[in-house]
Amino acid sequence: MTLLFDKHQPITSPALVPIVDDIGEDSAGRDELAIALINNMPDAALKATERRFERLIQAAAGRIRIRFHCFSLPSVARSGQARRYVESEYRDIAELAGLRVDGMIVTGSEPIADALHQELHWKDLTALIDWVEVNTHSTIWSCLAAHAAVKHLDGIARHRLDGKCSGVYDCARIGYDCLTNGAPQILRIAHSRHNELNESELVARGYQILTRSDKAGVDIFARQYRSRFIFFQGHPEYDALSLQREYMRDVARFLSGERQDYPLIPANYFDAATECTLRAFEARARVDRDPTLAAGLPGLTLRPDLAVGTAATVLFRNWIGYLKRSAAAAQSGPSEPAQRLQGP
Repeated sequence: MTLLFDKHQPITSPALVPIVDDIGEDSAGRDELAIALINNMPDAALKATERRFERLIQAAAGRIRIRFHCFSLPSVARSGQARRYVESEYRDIAELAGLRVDGMIVTGSEPIADALHQELHWKDLTALIDWVEVNTHSTIWSCLAAHAAVKHLDGIARHRLDGKCSGVYDCARIGYDCLTNGAPQILRIAHSRHNELNESELVARGYQILTRSDKAGVDIFARQYRSRFIFFQGHPEYDALSLQREYMRDVARFLSGERQDYPLIPANYFDAATECTLRAFEARARVDRDPTLAAGLPGLTLRPDLAVGTAATVLFRNWIGYLKRSAAAAQSGPSEPAQRLQGP
């Protein structure tokens, strides 16, 4: 698989194929899809999220050539350093309307406001939702972006959880769908969120539940608009250490006084000995709240049966297959001009 980037710059990761203008004499016979990533993750996770999706697409695409475009909504709050990175390495969101995009992935962002419509990027995000519904074959909405999309499209409100849903959960496949075809009956999916969507409210509005967990609730769901929208409440794209990095970040924020509540240990994630160590550390941290304490933590060990991320390649392979079939069908039928991307 050849992964092409909009600025024609090679990615430094050795896992990705360097970009060259001439990809070989057989290139004309290969299929090509354009996929855009709207990366709204917070600064600490910005580059890691970009790399995870790049690797997933690479693993899933087979011989399909992917032209990969990276964007970030300009209204997402960022530090100066992160904003300079986005301005240097990503395309301006205003250029999106001039591109042919087959599929899109829209990530969530770190919640700042109590209500979705109070988030700084709400207007930009809802404008994007309206645009992709007309101008993509399918879009994946992740975490907060999923909550925002169903709120904007169908007025379904998220509900605040008593505590953060963080951990790795067994999510069962519900019925048959091309997205989950070939995936195991039970998928182990990482979740990391403060809010949830009610399954009965989704079903009542015509959403199809694809996977769910007895403990974490709805996992993946979908709905066919003009574009097929797929929603992730969890994070199938997470690698094994993603939750550990988030947890340690939240511990550091507690120790520095940036947050008042001590974070919950991710469920079904660390081994038993590590959980005991972390509970002892929490007791000490509550008494002696010192930012330097974290340096004394020993190495953390994950559960040996974790299997985080193993379902993601199947999901993304099926999604890319759907994009390929939809693009071929559109090419054989009448074309329509793309709707302009504009705010409300």
